[in-house]
Amino acid sequence: MKKKTNEENRQLIYQLDGRPSLHIALPLGLQHVLTMFVGNLAPVLIMAGSVSVSTGDAVVTPIQKIMMVQCTMFVSGLATLLQLYPIKVKGLQIGGGLPIVMGTGFVFVPTLIAAGTHYGLNAVFGAIIIGSVAEMLFGIFLRPLKKFFPPVVIGCVLMTIGLNLLPVGVQYLAGGAAAQSAADKASALLAAGEAVPADVAAAAANYGHWHNLLVGALVFATIVCVQRFCKGFIKASAILFGIIVGYVAAICLGMVDFTPLLDAKIVSPPIPFFIKPEFNVSAIISIALIYVISGLETMGNVNGITVAAFNRSATANETSGAILADGIGCAFAGVFNALPNTAFGQNAGIVAMTKVVNKFCVATGAIVLLLAGFFPKIGTIFSIMPQSVLGGAVITVFGIIMINGMKLIYLDGLDDKNILIIAITFGIGYAVSKTATLVHVLPKPLAFIFDDTTVAVCIIAVLANLFFHAGEMTKKAIKASGNDTDEVAELDNK
Repeated sequence: MKKKTNEENRQLIYQLDGRPSLHIALPLGLQHVLTMFVGNLAPVLIMAGSVSVSTGDAVVTPIQKIMMVQCTMFVSGLATLLQLYPIKVKGLQIGGGLPIVMGTGFVFVPTLIAAGTHYGLNAVFGAIIIGSVAEMLFGIFLRPLKKFFPPVVIGCVLMTIGLNLLPVGVQYLAGGAAAQSAADKASALLAAGEAVPADVAAAAANYGHWHNLLVGALVFATIVCVQRFCKGFIKASAILFGIIVGYVAAICLGMVDFTPLLDAKIVSPPIPFFIKPEFNVSAIISIALIYVISGLETMGNVNGITVAAFNRSATANETSGAILADGIGCAFAGVFNALPNTAFGQNAGIVAMTKVVNKFCVATGAIVLLLAGFFPKIGTIFSIMPQSVLGGAVITVFGIIMINGMKLIYLDGLDDKNILIIAITFGIGYAVSKTATLVHVLPKPLAFIFDDTTVAVCIIAVLANLFFHAGEMTKKAIKASGNDTDEVAELDNK
């Protein structure tokens, strides 16, 4: 077999299909893994810890937590491969066929904590499995519903995802969610004139510590310099280089604890139904509603990839296939003791920044995730990485997600109607959902909508688009049906 030249490899990584050499593809795949690894595991650890604290009992045992972490990596890799290489069954495409990376969705965490607290951990996994049907149906019937989600609507959703992720990047850079929570708790205790426990004070001191800020700044500076002064493969791997430099710096500063790596087993396969599911109707309904939100986020991220990489909106097959694969992947996650998956926005941002869209490159990262599920030490290497390293890498990535939303809106045009749609969407959907005090006093149906910024923005954008573009949508439907143009002309006169 003829060995590919450097130029051939360079061209292949910017093409959707094709197989560049493994020594080129693997680092680009690892870049995706490094960027999403902590974010992929964080929801599992947060949910497990919160359920235990809320009930006062060790609901999630250490053995269960270890298995959940392993299975999370395994399921993410498998779901990513399904998105990269779709399966077609009787006219249905399962998978987007795009460089989509799947990871655990943060949007599920509050509902999963509540379900785990009230109904137990077994009910959580039962609800994950059954509730995923809601997202599968959303994906199957998306084609007739796609007219309700034009580029201006998806662009607003994509901008919202980016805006919501930006504070997460800053939180990671400063030390992570646990450190911020401890800092907030310490401030509240001091304001009340109470003593701050030693463990809380120690954790709070880590938030905004100069070690974290220095490492995060070093990662950020490395990525910017590589993007500015390098070309080809090195430029495409800017985030990977930044993370490596930051990781080494963190080790030199004594920020990395290698104890978990030494304690981890060498081989331990993921076991299905390790936590046996139970089926509680209330838990299933509450989680099924969140699956619709997850589908909207996936829709936004899929469009973010196609806009950044191909300068177009996603096709109906790509969008519905991605959402359907998302739902199937979530059902598989429930079987394998993992939390629901969704298309990761930070990885869509990597595609936007690097322009590397080759599916084989991303697939190498997915295989690393699969292997990490079987070899706990591999996962541990990534999981002990300080969050400030990741924070320095993802701030720019999250900003690009927001910019891609703006780009998608621009492609749809900024006529008077679209400007009003955007203004109403952010003036009501975004602003109200960010005002927690108001949301808490709203009637329950409205409170449910505005409690999640992404779903609030999507619903308001859809309603505003219907109000301002109902005539255009009706004309398209009439033309598609092949009826006389008299009806269209009559609508033009109105």
